[in-house]
Amino acid sequence: MRNMKNTIRNKTKKNFEISLIDNMQMYYYYLDRITSLAMSCFEWENMPDGINTWYLEKTLFFNPQAIFFREEVMDKFYVLKGAMNGQLDVYGEPTGWTAIGENGYNKQLSADDCVAIYNNMLKDNCYVACDIYARRLADIDRTISVNLRAQRTPLLITCSEEDKLSMTNLYKQYVGGEPVIMGYSSLRPDTIKVMKTDAPYNCDKLNTLKSEIWNECLTYLGINNVNTVKKERMISDEVLRNQGGTVFSRYSRLLMREKACDEINKKFGLNISVKFRENLDLKTEEISQEAGSPFNVVKGGSEDE
Repeated sequence: MRNMKNTIRNKTKKNFEISLIDNMQMYYYYLDRITSLAMSCFEWENMPDGINTWYLEKTLFFNPQAIFFREEVMDKFYVLKGAMNGQLDVYGEPTGWTAIGENGYNKQLSADDCVAIYNNMLKDNCYVACDIYARRLADIDRTISVNLRAQRTPLLITCSEEDKLSMTNLYKQYVGGEPVIMGYSSLRPDTIKVMKTDAPYNCDKLNTLKSEIWNECLTYLGINNVNTVKKERMISDEVLRNQGGTVFSRYSRLLMREKACDEINKKFGLNISVKFRENLDLKTEEISQEAGSPFNVVKGGSEDE
């Protein structure tokens, strides 16, 4: 009996570990997708040699700011992680920074020697919000998996330990679609109970919820999406109105980068610029939206046209 309990405990532990791995893999899947989108939103132009824009966006995703400065010894520009150093001025801005490299390099800088590039108007990172969205999406996806699996095992059979092997063999006949299920005279029907789990199918509702949260995440990042469900066609002006929140979410990050470009150009005599990557032209694209299919935007005019 003790060995049987240990076997059940080990099997339960194994199932828990598998479930935990699946949960973490799904979470990292969504976090990686969202991180990749967040880091690829902006395009930097006319950056001097030595500046790694991939590293810049990665730094701004995980940290509130990056520090742009000239390394006088090597006569090169760098953009690295930055930690506040020294006193704050009357506006709460640091009067000094410590630039930190991945290889242990660090350099003390005054505010006059560098420019802080902030991620957004609140001067915080995107990672915290994206982590929340990744967890919510992963939870829904795992719930869909559980709900879908419940459709495959609609029966719960209870029996005595002595009848377990016999019921396992009978269940195999049931799953295999045997026209006649043969039992044993030794079976005790009074000790056997069969219950239907009758798990409701909610995958469609969960998928709709997942799409809503995904679109909410895209809106947070300033990426175009249509976050309304509408069977009839949508005109481009209507879609553009729906994009108001998306555009202003985009401005929070874009304006701080543009501000940094202006300060860098003025301080170091450069011509750096930044823009938000935009590939969807709602005024010329035609897209059709029906229940369960990609949305379609109609050029201008009214819905009756």
